[in-house]
Amino acid sequence: MSVNIIHHNEIELCTESFGNSENPAVLLIMGAMCSMVYWDEEFCQRLADTGRFVIRYDNRDVGCSTTYEPGSSHYSVVDMAEDAVRVLDAYEIEQAHLVGMSLGGMIAQIAAINHPQRVLSLTLIASGIFGSEDNDRNLPPMDERILAYHANAASLNWNDEDAVAAYLTAGSSLLCGSKHVFDEKRAYKQVREEINRANNLLSMFNHALLKGDASYEGRLQEIKMPVLVIHGTEDTVLPYEHGQALVKEFSNATILTLDGSGHEIHFDDWDLIIKGILNHTS
Repeated sequence: MSVNIIHHNEIELCTESFGNSENPAVLLIMGAMCSMVYWDEEFCQRLADTGRFVIRYDNRDVGCSTTYEPGSSHYSVVDMAEDAVRVLDAYEIEQAHLVGMSLGGMIAQIAAINHPQRVLSLTLIASGIFGSEDNDRNLPPMDERILAYHANAASLNWNDEDAVAAYLTAGSSLLCGSKHVFDEKRAYKQVREEINRANNLLSMFNHALLKGDASYEGRLQEIKMPVLVIHGTEDTVLPYEHGQALVKEFSNATILTLDGSGHEIHFDDWDLIIKGILNHTS
């Protein structure tokens, strides 16, 4: 594993790489309010061991990358897609396979639209369609239990690291599907790492201010490279119908359904997910 801090304009992006840089590149893009540590280090290494050069990185406002004052909005999802391309530039990678989780999948979609020459394939995990937030698809919303739980964030003492770790770990349990046992030990370890390495932990909530962009509505059909959609049938953030709708937007897409999985990359699904990515990027 190799750590690298990338500078472009006034932005710093913290990245880590796994495997041989001569192998085909896979860029992992994490979702909202989560740093790259949620691409589990063991998962990254196992993916690299299949013959891929794997890069994970912190988006803006999480981890060791540039952060802004909590409650402020300084960039768009389109800007975050440009960040992904800048990561490829820094590693001198002309083309890569993009793998995005949740919001990370939407970032990958924009990168593929705006920089098709840089993207070999897309893998979109637990993600949805990026475009206008005002559309007539009538897709199911986030589970109300998640919204109710995170309404407690305002009353939490964010200076009490033990309380914050317990709060974030319990929140992660709401993302676990019925097929799996929630791995509290692994989740707690990731949360502690998140807390310890964050430039400003509360800045992660700036991701909640990100919005859709009507100018990208209907443009996914422009994406001609192969697309793999991976989605759990019990996703509580972006229900399975979002994955089904997503795959219909592309001319060259397939779906890998994770029965009984939630909004997660659960250890029990790693073999299936890694095999799916390997086959898709071959």
